[in-house]
Order: sequence, then C-alpha cells, then structure tokens
Amino acid sequence: MKRQQELNYERIAAAIRFIKENRQEQPRLETIAGHVNMSPAHFQRMFQEWAGISPKGFLQYLNIEYAKRILKQTHASLFDTACEVGLSGTGRLYDLFVNIEGMTPGEYKNGGQALHINYSFADTPFGQVIVASTDKGICHLAFVDEGEEEALGSLKQLFPNAVYEKSLDGKQEDALSVFNRDWSKPDEIKLHLKGTPFQLKVWETLLKIPAGGLTTYADLAMKSGHEGACRAVGTAIGRNPVAFLIPCHRVIKSTGDIGNYHWGEVRKNAIIGWEAAYFLFDTFSFACPKEKV
Repeated sequence: MKRQQELNYERIAAAIRFIKENRQEQPRLETIAGHVNMSPAHFQRMFQEWAGISPKGFLQYLNIEYAKRILKQTHASLFDTACEVGLSGTGRLYDLFVNIEGMTPGEYKNGGQALHINYSFADTPFGQVIVASTDKGICHLAFVDEGEEEALGSLKQLFPNAVYEKSLDGKQEDALSVFNRDWSKPDEIKLHLKGTPFQLKVWETLLKIPAGGLTTYADLAMKSGHEGACRAVGTAIGRNPVAFLIPCHRVIKSTGDIGNYHWGEVRKNAIIGWEAAYFLFDTFSFACPKEKV
C-alpha cells in the first residue's frame, strides 16, 4: 500500500493536470474535487495541508499569465526582484549549497570505481525519490516513477563500478529536509557531481535562483557566462543529476510558458506552485490577492 503522502501527491498531480487541460473553462472547486473522486471539503482540506494555501490561491501561481506578468516586470528574470523583496535569506537554497565539487577525471572515467555510494528511498510532497551520497556529498537525487528497482538501476548506470550500500546517512537527511520546508536545518549541503566544467558552471548558476523565483534559459546562459548559448545550457539543465536540489524546475521559456521538465510538466507545475505558495504568497499579494474558495 502506498504511503499517504504519495497518494496525496498523485491526487494533487491529477487535479493540476485536469486544471491545465481545462484552463479556459476555469473549473470550480467542486468540479476539480469530483475529478479526483473527493468531496470538495476533503479535497480543500488535503490541498491546504499539502500546499499551505487554498487550491484557488495555489492555482493562481500556476497560471501562465502570472509568469508572463512577473517576467515582464523584471525584464525576463525574477532573480533581482526576488532578492529585492527579501527572498535572498533562508529561502535561498544557494546559501545552503556552499560547495560543488566535481569528480576528478579519473573518477569520471572509471565509472566511480573508487567510490562507496550510500543510497535510500524517501517520500516527498512530489512523490518518492532515490537519493545517493558519497563521502563528499550528494551525487544523485531522482524521482521514482517506474519502481525502486528501475531507479536503482539508473543510478548504477551512472557509476557502474562503485560499491553500493542501502543506507540513509546524514548527508541524505540534510538534503531531504528541504522537502519539509526546513530551510534552516542544514548548515551546508555539499554536492559531489559528475559533469563537464560547462555543466558544473550551469548547475552552480542554477543554485543561485532563489526558491519561489523563476528565470529564463537566456538569462541563465548570460549569468553562467555563456550568453547566447541557450541550447547548450538547456542540454546541461536536462542532464542535472540532482533533481529539485539543483532547481532546473525554476527555468521557463522567455514567453512565460512553463516548458519541459525531465520529471514531467505536471510535477514542474506542482513544484513551482508549492514554492511560490510558501515564499511569494504574501510578497506578491498585489498580483494574486488572497481569496477563499
């Protein structure tokens, strides 16, 4: 039997998918709740517990027009605006990630032959994840959509010669705490990543996008020192080995469209809305007034 948190996310994801497909009709709470076979009161209560605000307030942040409006106000980037309104404090994941240590060429070439990798599975508001760590830091985090065996197999393909042990260590616990909105617990979260210098630079730049903020591919290319290389930057984003912690979900198209996501567009919408509900609900209340459904 699936854990309750995972079941709740599946219902929320189904609701978000339904709303996206029926956006023009602006479905009411009763219609959305009926689609996921729940009473309006039960659905509202569960959603409030998951996101911290009502379904209507949450969905306002998922509206593409919201992204377009904010991007227009900040000239295609939310980064400066987010910092100006106070999101450069504890809500900024970059403050926690003080070190990205790329693997040596030898480690890269030999498939992690000298590495001992601990791994474990955990539930998050967005579904189950597999998280893995070396003695230097987190080396892998991915959503489990096709079963634990397949997820472990994908990890082992990245480091075929490493020694694996199913064990939850302190590094993993610190990293997983961000899914509980505990932004103050980790003194630092170190990442031990396998990538080219270009990829590492893009991933490091991604860490500077504050939680609750958005940026564009063009803006990210410029900030990473590769202005105009949007396609190459997009490829590096797609190869991000640490889901959520390196926030590739915060990169959208310059048109305001949400864009693709390795772990699914519905999950990307859910994560953006979840973060925005927590960090921006009061700050941007002028754009999305608080209303009760």
